[in-house]
Amino acid sequence: AVELMPVHHYVQDHYLQERGLRNYWGYNTLGFFAPHHEYSASGSRGQQVQEFKGMVKSLHEAGIEVILDVVFNHTAEGGKDGPTISFKGIDNSTYYILERDRSNYANYTGCGNTLNSNHPIVRRLIVDSLRYWVQEMHVDGFRFDLASILSRDEDGNPLPNPPVVWDIESDPVLA
Repeated sequence: AVELMPVHHYVQDHYLQERGLRNYWGYNTLGFFAPHHEYSASGSRGQQVQEFKGMVKSLHEAGIEVILDVVFNHTAEGGKDGPTISFKGIDNSTYYILERDRSNYANYTGCGNTLNSNHPIVRRLIVDSLRYWVQEMHVDGFRFDLASILSRDEDGNPLPNPPVVWDIESDPVLA
C-alpha cells in the first residue's frame, strides 16, 4: 500500500503567507470532495480528478492499495482571526466547536479551530466525503489525522461512543 499525505483541496495558511512561506503539506483542508488543484500535472481546471483516478487505477494494476491521510479535525479557516472562506460563513456554530461563551473557537487541534465532527450535519459531510473517495476515486482506506477529535462532543468533551465513528464503521461502503 501507499499512503498519501492529504490530497483534499486546501488553501494557503495566511500565517505562512505573511512570512513568505508556502504550505506544501496539505493539512489545511477546505474542499473535502476534490483533490488539490495544484496536484494536477496538466494544470487544467478540474483535470486533477481524472488524473487522480488514473493514478489510483495504475497503482491498483500494480497491486498497490491507496490509503489517504484525511484531515477532519480542523479546516483552513483557522481561529477567530482566520479567514471566512466557507463553513464560518455558512453556519459557524454547526461546523466548529466554540468556547462556552460562543465568542471564540475551541482549539483542541493546535490549528485555531476544531471541527464539530459529531454534529449531524458535519457527520454527514465526513461520511459523504469518505464514501466519495471510496466509490468515485477508488481509494482503499484512510488514516485520520488527529483522530481523537472525532470523539469530542459540541462542548469538546470526549464521548464514549462517538456517533461519527459509529457512522463510519457501520457504513456498508466504509466498514
